Amino acid sequence: MAGILSKLFGRGSRTEDVLARYVIAETRGGRALQEVLNDPYIKNRADRVQVLRLLDHPEVVDAVGGDAVARLRAQLDELGR
Repeated sequence: MAGILSKLFGRGSRTEDVLARYVIAETRGGRALQEVLNDPYIKNRADRVQVLRLLDHPEVVDAVGGDAVARLRAQLDELGR
């Protein structure tokens, strides 16, 4: 029941939160966002839709910056066409 309520009220899954923390830690360590999102750790745990949701995760946006997220989202949109 808690999982359903968290999705209804906009809270991501536990996996999404773990992936967000990973992305934040790696980018704070100096790695580029695109590089981190191509890690096997991310690719084995998230599909394209989940990666796009990660780019909307408030903590990820705060950590890497809105401009970096927008650039990567534009690149992903181009690849998805």
